[in-house]
Amino acid sequence: MRKLLPLLGHPGGRSAMTCRYRCGDACSHEAPNTSDNAYLGDVVARAMSRRTMLRAGAVIGVAAGASAVGGPLGGGTAHAAPPPSKPGGGPAGKAARGLRFAPVAPNTADAVTVPAGYEQNVVIRWGEPILRGAPRFDPERQSARAQAGQFGYNNDFLALLPLRGERGRQLLVANHEYTNEELMFAGYDPESPTREQVEIAWAAHGLSVVVVEEDRRSGALRPVPRHRLNRRVTATTPFEVTGPAAGSELLRTEADPEGRTVLGTLNDCAGGTTPWGTTLHGEENVDQYFAHTERVTDAEHRRRLERYALRGGATQRQWERFDDRFDVTKEPYEPHRFGWVVELDPYDPESRPRKRTALGRFKHEGAEPRLTPDGRPVVYMGDDERFEYLYKFVSSKRMMRGDSRAAREHNLTLLDEGTLYVAVLSGDSPEEEIDGGGELPEDGEFGGRGTWVPLATGDTSHVPGMSAEEVYVFARLAADRVGATKMDRPEDVEPSPRTGRVYVALTNNSDRGASGKAGPDEANPRTGNKHGQIVEFTERGGNPAADRFTWRLFLVCGDPEQPDSYFGGFPKDQVSPISCPDNVTFDAHGNLWISTDGNALGSHDGLFGVAVSGQRRGEVRQFLTVPTGAETCGPVVRDRRVLVAVQHPGEVDGASVERPASQWPDGGGSHVRPSVVNVWRADGRDIGV
Repeated sequence: MRKLLPLLGHPGGRSAMTCRYRCGDACSHEAPNTSDNAYLGDVVARAMSRRTMLRAGAVIGVAAGASAVGGPLGGGTAHAAPPPSKPGGGPAGKAARGLRFAPVAPNTADAVTVPAGYEQNVVIRWGEPILRGAPRFDPERQSARAQAGQFGYNNDFLALLPLRGERGRQLLVANHEYTNEELMFAGYDPESPTREQVEIAWAAHGLSVVVVEEDRRSGALRPVPRHRLNRRVTATTPFEVTGPAAGSELLRTEADPEGRTVLGTLNDCAGGTTPWGTTLHGEENVDQYFAHTERVTDAEHRRRLERYALRGGATQRQWERFDDRFDVTKEPYEPHRFGWVVELDPYDPESRPRKRTALGRFKHEGAEPRLTPDGRPVVYMGDDERFEYLYKFVSSKRMMRGDSRAAREHNLTLLDEGTLYVAVLSGDSPEEEIDGGGELPEDGEFGGRGTWVPLATGDTSHVPGMSAEEVYVFARLAADRVGATKMDRPEDVEPSPRTGRVYVALTNNSDRGASGKAGPDEANPRTGNKHGQIVEFTERGGNPAADRFTWRLFLVCGDPEQPDSYFGGFPKDQVSPISCPDNVTFDAHGNLWISTDGNALGSHDGLFGVAVSGQRRGEVRQFLTVPTGAETCGPVVRDRRVLVAVQHPGEVDGASVERPASQWPDGGGSHVRPSVVNVWRADGRDIGV
């Protein structure tokens, strides 16, 4: 049995190891946006009145009993939560429908902890075979060929799609954001990776499509290996480049002189599902894979690279030693071929995935579509970096209904023609009412108005001094020029299927109020913003194609006992503490579900449900927590099951294969493995009712 690294009880917050492998230490470097555009923090911190804060009250406690399951089949030690606090004057009656479970208490258990009365199973782990001919996972005998047929590493976004004609089966699609070679390979030497280790990492990136089957007796989900629809997409899979920048000189390389075929996808974070049956995947922190920006002598090219956070010399993984395309001095435009939204048809394993240039290039957290009243898709997108922007794309084509071949072919062109926009926000409270110390404006709410500024439509640029191709490839620079509003790491952006209101997860920004940086404002009401917030906005007339919107802060995350947190006006003594919102989704009842990344409250990350309307608007209830070092990703919330991707378990500073920081999911003596977890009610009824 391996000796456990003495770091169990991880105090919360993202580890330095995670920062190193997932985003290339992005937060330890200066933010690449040096424009003088307004900060959302300079816009938003003006509207949460002292009256609202006092009305919300101080927290006295959290959470009801919970059970934790340490293993894949339901065995393990229970971790009980404290009893629920006495109501403090809030609305009488039950929680919102869909959220009626005993909230899980904040904890540091090395387990997936779920509410009492709920069960769970591990659906699939890193390395499990899904394609024909792929071997069983053997951590001591890994190979690139084996990994290319096995479930990838560090699962993030999940989609669960219907599978007609196969009762009890569904199609699971997963992103594999990044690899951590120190937790994959025994004896790994970061200074001298081998070619085989690098090629295994290439194969562990990308996407997986795998059919899953429900065990009707238990509610568990199991993979169906070797199914004809199962598929792996890796860092070397050919992708088609489509849309107005396809073929641009800015996308051409020696290996692809036409600029229309890219090998692979990297750092796919969150994503979305389309009404026409495909999935979308956002390429995020791709800068970390490309080496030697410091050697670039062309000043304009270097400026453009640095605006996308490319910097320095050799990379952490040193892929440039094994493939020239990762060295910008040898293939200067290869980085331009990453940072896009990818569209995949999971029902056609022979189809080529496509990189949609009309949606712009930046650090895409995800991409979630919504249809206009006349049937055109609108895709909302966040650029996940400090002081970056919020975007949307409005297609010029209408979706065709039905499953005919003509409809499918037409719908696969919907994201290639339309207009790309960026958001400009303004607050509605006087600046003098904001003092940076929690003093709140008189109107009782953080809020204001916004405008969608067009950047490009097809081959037409709306940005002076930039061609349309330049706008798409360098969307950040285009947004700088039109005065877009800087935000605190805009991550997942999703419209409510029920109300049409759009919710933006702003994870955090420790630079808020630092020397030489923007201070608190109406959208970002705190200095050193450790906990993040959720912005809610409404398009004019409820039309997602509108060019104007109104916005307000729905949640200001953090410790309910502190005056700088806010929960939609709900009494703060009756909510679960929440920090660093990341991915969001909705249940059938219209509740918002939030997964967290980097919880700065001293407990593990988790999944939370919150009512967005009615008497209980703002009541946050924690549904689960994840193991030591892990992040909550995915999430999929259905009537009778919740799926989460447990990403980077055991990713704690100093951890290694030989000295793991976690024993999840299979207990001592086994590799720590990122996995997908399924949760359901033990009595078989709907979640939270």
